[in-house]
Parts: sequence; C-alpha cells; structure tokens
Amino acid sequence: MAAVNPTKSLLYSSSSLTTHSNLINFRKTQLGFESKIHEKPIKWEVFSLGFGKSRARTEQFLQRKKEKRWVVSSTAEGIERGMLMGGTGTIEEGQVNSSIPERFKVVVLMAGIMCLCNADRVVMSVTIVPLAVKHGWSSSFLGIVQSSFLWGYLFSSFIGGALVDRYGGKRVMAWGVLLWSLATLLTPWAANHSTMALFAVRAFFGLAEGVALPSMSTLLSRWFPSHERASAVGLSMAGFHLGNVVGLLLTPIMLSTTGIPGPFILFSSLGLLLLTSWSYQVANDPQDSICISKSELRLIQSGKMDSPKTTGKLPSLSLLLSKLPIWAVIFANITNNWGYFVLLSWLPVYFKTVFNVNLKQAAWFSAVPWATMAITGFIAGAVSDSLIKAGYSLTFVRKVMQSIGFLGPGVALLCLNFANTPVVAAIFMTVGLCLSSFGQAGFLLNIQEIAPQCAGFLHGICNSAGTLAAIISTIGTGYFVEWLGSFQAFLTVTAALYFVATIFWNLFATAEPVF
Repeated sequence: MAAVNPTKSLLYSSSSLTTHSNLINFRKTQLGFESKIHEKPIKWEVFSLGFGKSRARTEQFLQRKKEKRWVVSSTAEGIERGMLMGGTGTIEEGQVNSSIPERFKVVVLMAGIMCLCNADRVVMSVTIVPLAVKHGWSSSFLGIVQSSFLWGYLFSSFIGGALVDRYGGKRVMAWGVLLWSLATLLTPWAANHSTMALFAVRAFFGLAEGVALPSMSTLLSRWFPSHERASAVGLSMAGFHLGNVVGLLLTPIMLSTTGIPGPFILFSSLGLLLLTSWSYQVANDPQDSICISKSELRLIQSGKMDSPKTTGKLPSLSLLLSKLPIWAVIFANITNNWGYFVLLSWLPVYFKTVFNVNLKQAAWFSAVPWATMAITGFIAGAVSDSLIKAGYSLTFVRKVMQSIGFLGPGVALLCLNFANTPVVAAIFMTVGLCLSSFGQAGFLLNIQEIAPQCAGFLHGICNSAGTLAAIISTIGTGYFVEWLGSFQAFLTVTAALYFVATIFWNLFATAEPVF
C-alpha cells in the first residue's frame, strides 16, 4: 500500500489565515500497522472552504476525509484474509514499501517453476503417441519409456531432500531447473538416436526434477506462517497442475506446426527465462531477503508454530522408519503417486485407445481435469487454513483433507469403468482429480509438521517410495492393457489402494512433531 502524503490545506476565514498540520503517529503491530491522527484543535469563527459552508458541515467533511483517506489501519483478520489476494505494504520510518508482500512474490515464482516442471513432463506423454507410430513401439514398451523419467526421479528425491536441508530450497531448485531444461532440449535428439540414449536422457530429466517438491516444501515453510501455509502450497500446486494443461494443449499445436522437436525447444527456453527471475528475486529465508519489510518479517516469524532448535544432524533412517506417523506419510505418498502418474502418463493414450479420439481431442479431454484440479487445490488450501484459524486441531484438519483426497478419486475411478463416452469419462476423471487435490493440505503439509528439522530428508524418502510406486503403476498399466485389452482392471486395483490408504492414514497420522 503506497504511503499517503497529505497536502497542506489552507483554511481561510474572513479575519485571519491559519495553517495547521496533522501529526501522524504510526503504531506498528506484528501484522502490519495502524495510524492514529492527533490534531490540534482548530480555532475559527467562520469557516468556508470557498463555499460558505457552516462549521458543522465542515467538521463532518474533515471527519469523512480522516476516516476514508488519512487513517491507515491493518488488522490480523484483514491480513490473513487478503494475504494471497493483495498486499500488506507498510510505512516504516518514513520509507515507503511495495504494496505487494515479498512472500506473495515468492509463491508466484514458485507456482511458475512448478508449472514448468509439470509441463516438461507432459510433453513426453503427448509426443510419445507419434513417436510410437514412428518407431513401432508396443503398449508395454510405451510404459517402459514413460517410466524412464522416474528412474532418475527415484534417487534424486532422496538425495535432493538432504541437499535442500543443507543448502536451502532456492539454490537446489535453481540447479534443478537448469538441468531439467537441458534434458528437455536433448530429448528429441535422443529419441532419434537410440532407445538407450532416450532412456538415459529421460532418467537424467527425472534426476533433475526430483528436487522440485522438497525444495518447494522447505522454502514455503520458511516464507509463510503456519496459518497461511496451506494456501501457499495450494497456489504453488495450482501452478503444478496448470503445467499439465499448458503441456497438453500446447504440445499438439507445436507438433502439427514445428514437428516433434518444437515443444521440447519451447519449454526448455521458458525454463531458462524463468531461472533468471528466480535467481535474482528469491531468498532461501525471509531473513535473508533485502526487500522484505520489518512488519512482514515479524508476521512470518510470529505465525510459525514449529520453530525447533536445529541440531544440524539428520536422524538415522532406521529411527525414522520406526515411527508409524512417518509410515502414514510414506504410504500416502505411495498411493498418491501411484494414481497420479497412471493418469498423467496414460490419459491421452486412454482416450485414444478406448474412445478412438484423435490426438488433439485427447489432449483437450485430458487437460480439463488438470485445469479444474488447479482451482480446487487452492480452494482446499484455503479451507484448511480456515479450519485451523477456526480452532480445529492440525491433526483433525490433515486427516479430513487427506480422506477427501483419497476417497474422492477412489470412487471416481470405479465409476470410470462404466463410462461409455469420452465426455462422461472426462467428468469422472475431473471429479476424481479435483478431490485428490485435497491431499495437498494433507500428507504434503504433514511432512513439515511431524519432522520440521529434517523435512527435506523425509520428503525425499517419501518421494522416493512414491516414485517407485509410480514406476510400477506406469509400467503395470501398459502390461495390463496389453494382456487384458482394457484399462478396467488396473483402474479397479488403483481404487482399492486409495481405500486402504484412507484407513491407514486415519489410524496413524498426526500433526504433532515426531522429530
């Protein structure tokens, strides 16, 4: 909010000219600022403002000016309600700060990075259709090609999480963007060279992208107070899901105009451009930012519930795995990745195989669920934050959000078996993916809550386990389709996994710190 510098008002009377200035004292609070205006009494006999108004009307006029323009107030409720929709600019020691809070800039850039992260994955999900025709690949081999991205992702999630704990999310994310953009650029060349070259480049691509989620989780936990964190994650993951939409819609257009290399060149170039903004505008911690205001920094620090003293020593893997709440988030990640990557990798193929739609139509049917998922993911975060501010316990909120995130897609996948048109199938998939986004306010945030000292390390373990599940599900879908001639059996298996994970989560999950 820009500072208001009131101009001096000349108050004329018939007998004298008197000038008074207002003394504005700003009383700072942890959530912003509010001002109090103390005015010296104005002595006058006849006051006109050039129009001969009475004294009473003049006093009413000045009071309205004071209320509407001169008094600047900011309350906790207003800040919390408007954090992701507007600014919390402050005036400190006569200096005017930007009306856009720094944490808002961080989360917008994070959403852009996550959008690119997923768009680069989806490019291969679409281009694999013409590549399969060109090279004569079978359905089972398609599953192997699709899963090659996950081979590198499996290891970098674990290593990347430890690197984030040591070096911070900014630096690790920057290197990840640089390397996965390079791998994206090399993919069409590798596909034309040999299958081994393609496997190597896609595995390297996954290796680079594996650091994205641990970096996001750790960076946002430092930049946002606890009651805003779900909304911040929701906005970042909205960018992640919109990446599916961007990739699914732009790739067929690029394929028809520039050929197979076109979309890979486009998205790798966008990655390098976004990397420049990220490197110059984001800090690992709000305390390291040179742009953040003192009031915003106080807001972030005072709103954190988890401020443990870090020992700099990671717990052993055996100690971590001895706790059931740790297994709850690991099993949740396994289930989430199993279903997510089945749909991400096979949606275009599903619509083309089952309903015989062309590639562009398949892209549109596949894009709709991801677009709505981006919206509901942000809504889920806002609902989660509202429940926490209303007094519900963190454990209760995390269990409710994750239960919706598992039961919703489980039921939707069972209904998908009965879809007889692509429109009906798209509706069921949309409902399932929309409800699955509630898990972002469940297990994804729970990692920071149960292990704030080693969240990156634990996130890496969870992601590695989830990636292994995604490899099995992605390859398994191809073999099931080739063996049984339909997607129905594998969709039923995936739905059953969602239901079992819901029970396990509600039995053992907690939001209390374990490490």
